[in-house]
Amino acid sequence: MSDTAQLKVTVAYATPNQQELIELTLPRGASIDDAIALADIQTKHPDVDFASLEKGIWYEKKPGTTVLKDGDRVEIYRPLIADAKEARRRRAERRRND
Repeated sequence: MSDTAQLKVTVAYATPNQQELIELTLPRGASIDDAIALADIQTKHPDVDFASLEKGIWYEKKPGTTVLKDGDRVEIYRPLIADAKEARRRRAERRRND
């Protein structure tokens, strides 16, 4: 297979304590779901239901069937622990009380 028939992507997944970046070479026409399956992230995190999590490319949510381009960063988004607006409100309130 020639280099023009392949693409290089990164699969990114973060836990509260660690970020994983997995570099992959895939055939052209591969999808987000293909990259996640090849990254074998489910084996590393068996307690996570990756099929139910949102996915995207470079900070933009996309369906798992989205075809990848060379250099894409596939991201797996886990649910937020806290609402960002609520967290900012609590910080501001603490500052007012200090």
